Order: sequence, then structure tokens, then C-alpha cells
Amino acid sequence: MSTVEHVERGPLSRTEMAAIVARDIPDGSFVNLGIGQPTSVAAHLRPGSGITLHTENGMLGMGPEAHGDDVDPDLTNAGKVPVTELPGAAYFHQADSFAMMRGGHLDVCVLGAFQVSAGGDIANWHTGAPDAIPAVGGAMDLAGGAKDVLVMMNLFAKDGSAKLVPTCTYPLTGVGCVSRVYTEVAIFDVGGPEVVVLETWGTTVAELATRLPVPLHPAD
Repeated sequence: MSTVEHVERGPLSRTEMAAIVARDIPDGSFVNLGIGQPTSVAAHLRPGSGITLHTENGMLGMGPEAHGDDVDPDLTNAGKVPVTELPGAAYFHQADSFAMMRGGHLDVCVLGAFQVSAGGDIANWHTGAPDAIPAVGGAMDLAGGAKDVLVMMNLFAKDGSAKLVPTCTYPLTGVGCVSRVYTEVAIFDVGGPEVVVLETWGTTVAELATRLPVPLHPAD
């Protein structure tokens, strides 16, 4: 399909981004949602989609974030956020959870990132700064084990620098594993011979081409 440019609205809010990521996850998938922005995708999955959420701390069948009387301090996702459970939910040792991740049993994972390269590399555990606190978690296992790796992030850092880059300058989490990047202004397919812009909000492919250090191509 051709690139769709929504110039009349945007940038997207985090809630809108999460809904769009949820829209694109295939029915029946087993999915892990990374810590941070990706966890909000759980609230937007389609009823009856058959999508099953996995958490690396040992749960299969996670529901949306818990609020009010639904909060159980013993029931959290990997980011320590209280969550709900769906009928048929299962619990298991964290070692078994990582075996699922490393064994290729997850169809999709959604990760946040500091940088993603045009070739599909991802850096999301350390900026390399001397005072930064590394946060590996299960990201490397997910990046290497999931069949499809999606990234949900802001396109530009606080200093205005692009986070979609020719080559990652931060320590890598995974190499050539990311297929698609969701941001507040555009969706990109990466990891192929070129970076393809699928959809934009509040901007155009031409405008983004002037701000990003990677060549962009509209979808056919």
C-alpha cells in the first residue's frame, strides 16, 4: 500500500501510539510487551483477538493494567506495574519464562529504544554515559528470541537528535532484529534494503527526510 500522510493531525499521544501498535499485532499471537511505553499496548488489544500476553517475570495470559480494587501487589508485570489476569492465565518460574523467550516461542515483542538503526539493530539498555544505570532486563533475550520485534519510541531525543539512525552509537541490545518502528510522527519499516515510511501524523515523508540522517522511501 502507499504511504498514508495524516498531515491534519499529530503528533500522536502515547495512548494513540499504543492503539496503533495494538492494531497491527496479528490475531492469535503470543506477545511480550517491554517495560515503559510498550506496556500501554495491553489496554488496546482487540476483544476476541486471541492475543496472549507473556511477561518475563513468569505469567502467561496477562490482562490490562490494574486500577483501584483490582490492584493485587503480588500480580505485576516485569516493570512492577500492577496488572490483571485473564481467564486461563498461568504462572511459572522466571527461568521457564526466559526459556520461552529464548526458545523462539513468542511471535511478537514490543520494545522501547534509545536508538534503532536503518538495518534493524536496537540499543535500549544503556546510553554509554558514565553516570547512566544499565537496564538489560530481558531485552536481549526478547530481541534474539521473538519472531518479530517491534519498537515503540519517540522519534527524537530531548536534545532534538534523531533516534532512527544509520548506525547505533549506544551499546547494542540486538543486531538486525527490528522489523518496524512506531513513533509519534511516523511508522517505519526497517531492516531491509531501505527505510520505508508507512504512515505519518502531522508531517510528511519529505519533511521527515530533512530531519533524519537516514534515506527515507515512501511505501509503494
